[in-house]
Amino acid sequence: MSADIVNLNKARKARKRGAAESQAGENRIRFGRTKAERDADAAGERDRNQQLDNARRSATDNSGKAEDDDGGLDPGSVS
Repeated sequence: MSADIVNLNKARKARKRGAAESQAGENRIRFGRTKAERDADAAGERDRNQQLDNARRSATDNSGKAEDDDGGLDPGSVS
């Protein structure tokens, strides 16, 4: 009639690990995303960035002149 000896420290740690694993499983279900979802979001982000880059104004305006161009006048050649 001898009872099994239980190390309480190991039992407590095992119970804590089990609780942490179950919490991790719940978090994976709630917050996890599949690789396909992450890839689709990354592709959408690349498309949005490319669209913004294409819409960005360059150093030249529509007439082909530089924005800081003063009309071709040289300050030293004013007559």
